[in-house]
Amino acid sequence: MTEKVLILDFGSQYTQLIARRIRELNVYSEIVPYNKVPELDESIKAVILSGSPFSVREERALHPELEKFIGKRPVLGICYGAQYIAQHFGGRVERSETREYGKANLGKIHKSEGLFAGLEVGSQVWMSHGDTIKAIPEEFELLASTADVEVAAYGSKPGAFDLPVYCIQFHPEVYHSLDGKELLRNFLVDIAGCKCSWTPASFVGETVQALQAKIGEEDRVLLGLSGGVDSSVAAMLLHKAIGERLFCFFIDNGLLRQDEFEQVLKGYEGMGLNVTGIDAKNEFYAALAGVSDPEKKRKAIGKTFIDVFDREAKKLTNIKYLAQGTIYPDVIESVSVHGPSVTIKSHHNVGGLPAKMGLKIVEPLRFLFKDEVRRVGTEMGMADHLIKRHPFPGPGLAIRILGDITPEKVALLQKADAIYINKLREHGLYDQVWQAGTILLPVQSVGVMGDERTYEQAVALRAVNSTDGMTAEWSHLPYEFLAAVSSSIINNVKGINRVVYDISTKPPATIEWE
Repeated sequence: MTEKVLILDFGSQYTQLIARRIRELNVYSEIVPYNKVPELDESIKAVILSGSPFSVREERALHPELEKFIGKRPVLGICYGAQYIAQHFGGRVERSETREYGKANLGKIHKSEGLFAGLEVGSQVWMSHGDTIKAIPEEFELLASTADVEVAAYGSKPGAFDLPVYCIQFHPEVYHSLDGKELLRNFLVDIAGCKCSWTPASFVGETVQALQAKIGEEDRVLLGLSGGVDSSVAAMLLHKAIGERLFCFFIDNGLLRQDEFEQVLKGYEGMGLNVTGIDAKNEFYAALAGVSDPEKKRKAIGKTFIDVFDREAKKLTNIKYLAQGTIYPDVIESVSVHGPSVTIKSHHNVGGLPAKMGLKIVEPLRFLFKDEVRRVGTEMGMADHLIKRHPFPGPGLAIRILGDITPEKVALLQKADAIYINKLREHGLYDQVWQAGTILLPVQSVGVMGDERTYEQAVALRAVNSTDGMTAEWSHLPYEFLAAVSSSIINNVKGINRVVYDISTKPPATIEWE
């Protein structure tokens, strides 16, 4: 049984980061809403309470049921969690009178064992809270202070509870807390007794066993491949589990990158996968004719994908499961502390398929972040060209062509995008960028080529650096490189006479333009 740490989500922007830091220590962590704490079985080694945009002093404060886990498992409260525990047990929480946001240093460590073992006075931490703890409850003792915050950390006195409770008003999960990882290791290993055995290899072994137990010996599974990391790794895990009973479709929707259909099919050769390539681009172009609204484009693509997929699936027999490459950020979004997402992204093409086809769902990656998916793929010996491939949107180039879609516009964008991506590879920049793509803009601008004026299209180049796409910084590509890309596109793609570079971050912008 895999050991795990529960992280109670109170809506903090840092909650996912806590999960990631714990997993970096080879301990499996799972985020659950603060009001949906499961029964504590033997696999749950500790509970962590995250921060929150709310205040414990407000009427709308979020109230976890502390009695479910205090004293039953080691507990770590971070920011809101620390303040809530203090207030619950009779301490005093007030609005902070001093600035408690940004870098600070531990001016005093009152107890250098346990949570603070190995940390030194002066260690830099990151504060981010508007409330502060002015008095701690009788059952607790002061552990650490900063110059401005007396109660930077406190913990339960020996014997106060059956198992210890630690609370901190800074964020150990952010990189600005320089010894944050050491503090988390102290909590997980020395206090909670975690073995730190959750590795890509252990994940592969456990997942293969779980898939074999779930899928019947005669049952077949159908998976829609995209050529991307998630679906490819999901396919390999299923192939390890059920072998030839996995069937894969790769559908050409006419919105892939230049020559991608052929390249992806060739890339799967030698992996032992049963892959069928389906050329359906004309059906997608017909469904998209005259459609400019982004959401309507997504829905048209999704409906056509379902129709094509369902039609081809009927040629197979005894298919019981539909496999999906769902990853953890999608799962977290759907069980948010603020409630399920109001709008499920309609460009998740498989939406509606399970019900229509009467299939059960299997999602072997649903508890992994994107970088963890890549590590699992590497563990299984998958090729770099699959593991390191940039993310690509489900609707493909349809949401990189602003306005209506025509085969001519797709061909124009494919040529420009191929130049951009190939130049990234030639200059050794492809693996330094998390995602890159070209956007065809719905504007024309005047230009001069030779002695003639032109009135042609403009494209925007996009490149971002990220870990999992939740936030992203624009990539600082060299000016000389951008100049070379611009010149090559304008000189070689008839119909484009202007190239711009997008320097927007996410948030407030998104990675894609639609």
